[in-house]
Parts: sequence; C-alpha cells; structure tokens
Amino acid sequence: MSEPLALYVHWPFCAAKCPYCDFNSHVRERVDAARFGAALRRELAFEAVRLEAEGQGRRPLASIFFGGGTPSLMPPEVVADIISDATRLFDPVPEIEITLEANPSSVEVARLAEVRAAGVNRASLGVQSLDAEALRFLGRRHDVPQAIAALEAARALFPRLSFDLIYARPGQQEAAWRAELRQALALAADHLSLYQLTIEPGTRFATEYARGAFALPDDEAAAALYFATGEEAARFGLRPYEVSNYARPGAESRHNLAYWRYGDTIGIGAGAHQRLLLKEGLVAARRHRGPEEWLARVEAEGHAITGTETLSPTDRAREALLMGLRLSEGVHPDRLLARTGVPLAEAVDPAILAACLDEDYLRWTPEGALATTWEGRLRLDLLLPSLLR
Repeated sequence: MSEPLALYVHWPFCAAKCPYCDFNSHVRERVDAARFGAALRRELAFEAVRLEAEGQGRRPLASIFFGGGTPSLMPPEVVADIISDATRLFDPVPEIEITLEANPSSVEVARLAEVRAAGVNRASLGVQSLDAEALRFLGRRHDVPQAIAALEAARALFPRLSFDLIYARPGQQEAAWRAELRQALALAADHLSLYQLTIEPGTRFATEYARGAFALPDDEAAAALYFATGEEAARFGLRPYEVSNYARPGAESRHNLAYWRYGDTIGIGAGAHQRLLLKEGLVAARRHRGPEEWLARVEAEGHAITGTETLSPTDRAREALLMGLRLSEGVHPDRLLARTGVPLAEAVDPAILAACLDEDYLRWTPEGALATTWEGRLRLDLLLPSLLR
C-alpha cells in the first residue's frame, strides 16, 4: 500500500472511429463536456474516500494518464480540474508524470499549449504513420504534414513526448519502414510505442479482411519489421524496455510501468478498469462501458462500477506474469511473491520453463528476474498459455 498509485482517466469520445480500433471509443455529434468532466471528478472523489475508509490515508500518486477515445478533445479546463482534484485528493510524488493522448489534427494541436498550461507534462501523439497512403488506409484524419507539424509543436511544448506507429501494414516493405522510422525518430526521439496491425473482431477492418479486401504480411515478414524497429530505435538511443515500447533511459512511461509491474491502479471513466489492494485483498473493478449510462450511474450513485472481483493468489500471479514478462527487466521472484503471495516456482510449469530457457526464449537476468529474450518476445503470446499454471 505504500507504493504510489497510477490514475487512468478515460475520455470515450472521438471525432471518428478508426477502422482498426476496438477500444471503448464513441462518436457523438455533441458532448456535454462539463457534465462528463464533473462526473469524472465525482468518480475520482469516490475512490479517494474509499481508500481513506480502508485506512490507507492519502496514497502517493505517481502518474495521471488521460486516454481514450481522444482526450485531446476534452476542454483544457476540464483537464485542469481533474489534475487539481487528483493532486489534492492524493499526494503527488515529485515530478509526477501527467500524460495526455492527442491526435495530430490541427484542432487538437491548437489545444496543446492550453493542455500544457493545465499541467500536462507528457504528450502521446497518435501519429500511426508518416506514409500518406498508409494514413488513408488506416482511416486517420490527419496527413503527413500535419503529423510532422504536431510532432514539432509537441516537442517544443512538452518536456517529454511519445508517439505511436502501426507496422505490419498491407504491402509494407522493410526499407520503407526503416526510412519512416528514421524520419519519425529524428523529429521526436524520446519514446516510441509500436503496434502490429491486427484484425480485431467487430471492427470495420474485420469485415473487410474477411471478404479479402486486403492481406497482411505473414509472420516472417512481420518479424523482420519488428527486428528492424529495434535496430532503428537503437540508432537514436532508444531501448526496448517492453514488447511494444522503446525509450531513452529515463523516458519510459511511468504510468504504463505501473501496469506492467502490477502496481495499484485507479481507472475512472466509461469502461475503465482498475486493480487496488484493499482489506479483502487485491480487488479488480470495471466500470460501465456505455458513456451515457456511465454518466447516469455516476450522477446517481457517485460511481459506475458494474463488477468487482477479489482475485485469488493464483489469478494474481498469472496476471503479474502476463504483464511483467512483457518487460525487458522481467519479473523478479521476490516482487511476485510480495505482490501475489505465490512463489515463482508454483506459478509456472517447471518443464515448460526449462524448455523455454533451453530454447533461449526466456532468460535469468543478472538481477535474478525471469525475462524474455528477443526471440521470446516474438512468441510470447504462444508461450504464456503453456508456461503459466
């Protein structure tokens, strides 16, 4: 309970729904931002009061992350109010990390200065590509010049900057990908989040892919693009500290590290999830996904939690390993035991562990943690179901 909290704030609205996106995001002609902002603040206050009632006092707060949806569509004054409440209800650590996701559209970029003034000190830009054809295919509302302008504007405003790119796109060639990476990293070489294009059920791409409208690179080609990313990132001093994330030393996302290290997290807003250590144990909670229903429940009850579960030690150990093995630092047995109550030897299949170590998919770090290798990261989704008990 002495570890700092991470706070996630979900803004569920977007200007348009991207064809690959299965996040809890919604397009509305009008949004009563003041009402939604007030509801977010009320839900945050509910969590603070609950932790006080648990005898935890004012927990330290290490990070705030505004995600979505498109939180850069939030009025800056709403952002400022939530930051003010969060830092009043909890004890912010020195140099607290406050991140806001933004798209490179001209409307959102124009708000960046106001968002910075509101207290945000880290921007995360959804660039996704610096290739014009790829941006059209991905359904993005910005073009390449807008993406470059957004990176330059954010670089000038924020002390820390991250951006997202999507790879393994139809017909993508390694040489072109390397050139695209170099251009993006030259503009903003602090933190890169890299996502392989996958087909998610219920998306427009799922429908188009099923009828053969496009094909994706095979596993071998996708792996080559992934390895190329690591090489190009290294040229700019970025290391792969997580399967999909690269950063200069010290520029890692502290907020996301809280998830991967299986720390305590609060999630407010429609569809947000959280994990909190309470008197009865580690409790998982989720909130109603529908924005309007979420709003009505918060206004009526102070929160929109639709389900809670006190996780068993086995479930905690599985979750901690699922998240922690994504990190280059891996999972240290001492932390796993302290956080879950389960020794590492009881959380994994010993025969599968031995085989993964022999095949160089897993390794023991000098610090004594269990971690994946480069080859292991490519196979992590296949390894975990067999490895974890």
